[in-house]
Amino acid sequence: MTMPDTDLTYGDYLRLDRLLDCQEPRTGVHDELLFVIIHQVYELWFKQILHEAALLQRRLEDGSSAGALHTARRIAKILKTVVGQLDVLETMTPRQFAAFRGTLGTSSGFQSAQFREIEAVLGRRSFPASDLRADPRLRDAVTRRSLFDSLLRYLDAQGHAIPREVLDRDPAAPWTPHPEVQRALLAVYADEDGPAVEVCECLVDIDEGVQEWRYRHVKTVERTIGAKLGTGGSAGADYLRSTLFVPAFPDLWEVRSQLSD
Repeated sequence: MTMPDTDLTYGDYLRLDRLLDCQEPRTGVHDELLFVIIHQVYELWFKQILHEAALLQRRLEDGSSAGALHTARRIAKILKTVVGQLDVLETMTPRQFAAFRGTLGTSSGFQSAQFREIEAVLGRRSFPASDLRADPRLRDAVTRRSLFDSLLRYLDAQGHAIPREVLDRDPAAPWTPHPEVQRALLAVYADEDGPAVEVCECLVDIDEGVQEWRYRHVKTVERTIGAKLGTGGSAGADYLRSTLFVPAFPDLWEVRSQLSD
């Protein structure tokens, strides 16, 4: 049992001296501090999402329905919070952003290593070779089972017919929608009282949360810089728009049209 540290203060525990020294705006423009804090908080939430996603995969592969539900719901709630932060960012007008945008240089939100890792955990496998060379965590993530792979192992343990070749597939390979997996998912959804349905729906919540974040991010970029190139020469809103409505778990969405037949 760990003994309490009677000398530990709130500031010491949270390392507030270090945390509050991390904001270093490059100009004297009032709104730059907001921009810095919003993006630092994003990265903290991304760190927590990765922490929770690792636990979610363990719980799925251990067959813990209750544990998986609890963790998946937490991730979905975090994504709602991440989306809500954009309401604060959108209080900054285009002119206010333009007052310090030039100092951002080649930095861009597309360079977020943690968000790329989240995408890999969700199943994305197509990353530029330069990203993979520069980021060992990303290299590792694209070779591990994705969250959907862990779901399929959970469903198989629950007695649903997941094909062996799917369970044994190379996790580094991109996932493509699979008709036999969709048939198994239809059987899952036929048992409305089973825990597997709730687990699948929680993963849909996570998928929807990421898509919602992408949409709100697009609209925030559009209202802030319009059709201009993003910082770092990125395609800005055009690129973000191309990522909209691309689900991480396409089979979970596809079976919905089949359920209505």
